This record gives sequence, structure tokens and C-alpha cells, in this order.
Amino acid sequence: MPLKLDPRLTPKKLLPKLERFFDLSGRKILAIEKSWKPSDGTPVFTVKGRYTTRGWTEWTQGFQFGSAILQFDATDDRQFLDIGRRKTVELMASHVSHIGVHDHGFNNVSTYGNLLRLMQEGRIPANDAERDFYELALKVSGAVQASRWTRLADGTGFIHSFNGAHSLFVDTIRSCRALAVAHLLGHSLMGEQDEKVSLLQRFVEHALNTARYSVYYGRGRDAYDVRGRTTHEAVFNPKNGVFRCPNSQQGYSPFSTWTRGLAWAICGFAEELELLEHHSRRLAKDLKAMGLNLVMVRREFLEAATATADFYLANSCADGIPMWDTGAPNLHRLPADYLKRRSNPFNRWEPVDSSAAAIAAQGLIRLGDYLASTKGNATQARRYRQAGLAIADTLFSEPYLSADPKHQGLTLHSVYHRPNGWDYVPPGQKVPCGESSMWGDYHARELALLILREAQGRPPLAFFAGI
Repeated sequence: MPLKLDPRLTPKKLLPKLERFFDLSGRKILAIEKSWKPSDGTPVFTVKGRYTTRGWTEWTQGFQFGSAILQFDATDDRQFLDIGRRKTVELMASHVSHIGVHDHGFNNVSTYGNLLRLMQEGRIPANDAERDFYELALKVSGAVQASRWTRLADGTGFIHSFNGAHSLFVDTIRSCRALAVAHLLGHSLMGEQDEKVSLLQRFVEHALNTARYSVYYGRGRDAYDVRGRTTHEAVFNPKNGVFRCPNSQQGYSPFSTWTRGLAWAICGFAEELELLEHHSRRLAKDLKAMGLNLVMVRREFLEAATATADFYLANSCADGIPMWDTGAPNLHRLPADYLKRRSNPFNRWEPVDSSAAAIAAQGLIRLGDYLASTKGNATQARRYRQAGLAIADTLFSEPYLSADPKHQGLTLHSVYHRPNGWDYVPPGQKVPCGESSMWGDYHARELALLILREAQGRPPLAFFAGI
């Protein structure tokens, strides 16, 4: 494993960096709030340090306002709670009923979900009308997300991406928590002739099919089957539900690994394992009624989580930052031992992706904590947890932490869509660097808050807290 681990690194030792991180974070949020016009669309990524939009799907607005809510959780500064509350009410309703995307867990759990969590935790005053509003939004969001359903030949199915009914995106493994929240709130999707469709069943089937088709296990599935790698998109024949091939929209190829997709898998499966453990009694009963077994589901989720975590750690630089794709075409131009060195975001040949690191680090900490709490492999648990803390230590320092007050981004050296050429390449450079993304900044804040809450002795950060 190239990543160097320090067994002495703890959340409390990271407190000085966390304090600086959230000080800078608050300044960035206010700078965007001051300059951004909602009529311009949703801020997606920075160009020359200023947030800009990119029309594809509006999947980052929840991260914009969710960031303000996380900032309040970390600092108790009510101006950020006010921003998050007000903008959620004013601008997020269309995302609740958006039938055209697979991003409900990103947009709506990050806003309505975080606000409900704060109320359930007693961080904001209890208010029945406000709670009902958040719960209704989350119920509808989960059901709308679940309606994007493709049936497979074996009778199960998956939530298809915005590409269409043939397309299973690995990203959705984290976004499908919208279904889990809606189920915990007692909701179902109602179909023709009042057919009652279980959101839990669709959530679990989607996750199991992601584990089956998006994650590799070194079992000879194809000539490029390496344990733990992922494919961005699994393509199916929607006529008969038969798997056809892997594909990649944002990575280099179907047979290399786009590292942000890999990170989504680590984080998504780890979070879902936490959910199954926390609500084990209730969910075991609910799953049994559907003919599913909680032990089997846990086993499949854990295998996917550990395989992807191991692959990430084997394919990241010594400070935990990965290149944007493990098969990027110019990696051979880097020093032969580049994975044994600290990452170089200013190299001439291929970009790194700090957003993948922020997402993966959270997943690694969660996975380590899950294994420790369930008496799993203690060595694995320590390895994953310390790896997550080590990556956080890197991200909360220069050159990844953005201290420039003129730069609206918080976490530098994020990549959006390398194949489409959407990322800004500064003068004198050959590849993108120095810019931020809304999802990267949000997940860095979420990672920092996860660690901060532990350092302060507060309850773990969980999307299902109090439900």
C-alpha cells in the first residue's frame, strides 16, 4: 500500500487543521453567497478561482446549500443555518420532484436531510411544521428516485442514470440513500392500480446490483478483472434486462478505473453498512418480508466496500490522493514510482482528483469504524480508519486547502469531466489543476465534520440519525 499511515494520528490531533479548515470554509461560502445569482444556474466548478455553471444536470445545488448547513453544524454560526434553511425552501423544491436524474441523495439528503438531522439531534429547535416539511420532501424525493427503475432478467432491478434505462451509474450507490431515508420515514412508491412498491427493496436491489455489475472481484469476469476496481457505467439491454458491457462516461475507459466512481462506491457501501447495523432489527424484519436476508445483504455490501477500499489504497499516491483515472493514457510519463511519492497536482501529464480523495477518505473512516463496532477484522479496521485520517491530513493542508481569499473554492485540484475537456487548464500547464468543485468542497466539509464531531465527543455523523 503506497499510502503512508501514522498510527498516532487521531481526530483530536487534527483539531488545529479542522479549525482552520472551517474558518476558510465559512469565508468561501459567504463569498459565493454574495456573488452568485440563482438565475445563472447552479455553481459546479471553478474557473480561475470563480465558481461557474455547466449545464448537464443540476446535481450540485444541494451541495451548495448543504455546505452552509454543515458549516453551522461545525461552528454554531447561525448565519450559515439561515442560508441553508432559506435557500432550501426557495430553490430546492424542483429537485424533490425531478424525474430526470439519479441525484436525489446528493441534492435532497444534503439539504432537507441535514436540516431534519439537526432537528432530530436537538441542534435546532423542534418545530412540528418544519419537521413535517422536511420529512415530506424526503419522502417524495425517495419515491421519485425509485421510480427510475429498470427491471433485469432475474426480476431485480436498478435505478437508472440520466443517460437512460440502459445505464447503471456507480455514483448512485451514494445517492440512493434517498430511498433508505424515505423508507425509514414510512413511505412507499405507489404505482398503477395502487401497487405499493417498497423503497427498501429497490434500495437494496440497486445496491446489490451495483456490487454485482459495477465492482470487480478478480474472478475472471473479463480480461481486466482486478479485485476492487470499478466501472463508471454498467450497460444493459433494457428490452430483456441482460447485462451487455462496462462503459465510462467520465473516466478514461471502461477497462480502467475512474477514481471518483471508485470513491463513490467506498463511501456509499460503508454508509449503507452503518445503516444496516444501526437499524438491524427493523430492517431485518422488513427484508425478511420481501424474501431478503439481512446477513446476506451485509455480506455483499461488505465485500464490495473492502474490495474497493483495498483497490483505492493500492492505487493512490503516498499522501492518499489518486490520479483521476488509474489507466489514464499519460501515466507512463510520470516517474515509475509515482505512487510511492506524494502526489503532484502540478505535474505535466495527468491530473489528480482531490474530490475523489475527500469522498474516499470519509468512506474509509466509516468502513474502519463499522468493522471495529461489529468486531470485524481489527487489522483491517485500523488500516482503513488511519488511511482515512491520513488523507484528511493531506486535504486539510496546502497545496490542497485553498487559503487564497480571492479563490472561491475550498479544496483545490478537483477534476470534473476530463474526457469532455471541461476542466480549466491554467497558463503554462498541460493538464487541469488549481480548481475546485462543489461536490469536492461539500465532501471535504462532510469529512471534516465527521472527524470534528468525533474529536469533540459528539455522536457520529449519519444521514439516518434520529429517524
